[in-house]
Amino acid sequence: MYTFDLTDEQRMLTDMVHRYSERTLRKIYREAEESHELPPEVIEQGWELGLLPASLPEDYGGFGEYSALNGALIAEELGYGDMAASLALLAPNLVATPIYLCGTEEQKQTYLPLFTDAEPPKAASAFLEPVILFDPYQLRATARREGDAYVLNGKKAMVINAPEAELFLIYAHDEKADSPQAFLVPTPAEGLSIGEREKWMGFNALKTFGVELKDVRVPAVNRLGGAAGIDVQRILNSSRIALSALGVGLARAAYEYARDYAKERVAFGEPIAHRQSIAFMLAEMAIDIDATRLMVWEAAWKLDKGQNATHDAYLAARYATHVSLKVTDGAVQVLGGHGYIREHPVELWLRNARSLATLLGAVTV
Repeated sequence: MYTFDLTDEQRMLTDMVHRYSERTLRKIYREAEESHELPPEVIEQGWELGLLPASLPEDYGGFGEYSALNGALIAEELGYGDMAASLALLAPNLVATPIYLCGTEEQKQTYLPLFTDAEPPKAASAFLEPVILFDPYQLRATARREGDAYVLNGKKAMVINAPEAELFLIYAHDEKADSPQAFLVPTPAEGLSIGEREKWMGFNALKTFGVELKDVRVPAVNRLGGAAGIDVQRILNSSRIALSALGVGLARAAYEYARDYAKERVAFGEPIAHRQSIAFMLAEMAIDIDATRLMVWEAAWKLDKGQNATHDAYLAARYATHVSLKVTDGAVQVLGGHGYIREHPVELWLRNARSLATLLGAVTV
């Protein structure tokens, strides 16, 4: 059995991240969205919380242990603050977590200490591709074995901070293994080029780019997991849980803002929260958020226990997609005309929910 009570350590962790989200991310989200830039000091301050090093063992320079559940608790609180900043702050996890979960001991000893330094690491994960009906199990990018090296070809999309990356984790279909595999590619790498910055409906402060691979050669020892390769399903489950938790945080932010607005907004002599239609909508928001959180927690708990979490992570991701869109759209409706103007954050949260749904949809086909 598992309990719904957080441990003292988990409560301290969530309180710390919540304060960072409320006092820092909530102060810069609108300016960052309008300028398409995240203040570097905000990301540095988030990195100083030590969230990633706390999920790595001491053997690799960290001071904790990997926990999908703790990661979900962190992601929810970050999503409550700002989605673009959260994704930028969590981007190194997209490289470190697969290395920890699937890397050889030599790869862990070599690369994981890079993620425990005082400065945020310049690493980027390249998984998604610019294709219709993207299938994470059938990647278009290819990896062909030639002697003691692999040759990578293909295109990637939505790569966070690609121009700054000194290390890429690139996923490609291994022609010999006939499965998705991942490759550690230090830069500069001949044949690897960065495209223009991508434009999103939301997340405008998040810098993402396309990456093209033309006969990029990497040593065979840079294949993540060595001869055994990777467990792509485990990596996908971890990503689904984290993204779903971000969606819970985003929905929670929208619900609380709409709830408080409805209590304060007076129409026809009483707060609009007294109106049955508004009250029922807010109640459904709260129910949906709690339900999604429980689904995320169960999937994370199973993953941490070494159980098959694929079904649970998939359902959590699908439901988080639906709920984040439903709740943020409901928040806009509760605010009425005010929900559509930029004086209030709910229009931004709705756009972010649509962008998050795109990411969740890509890993839940």
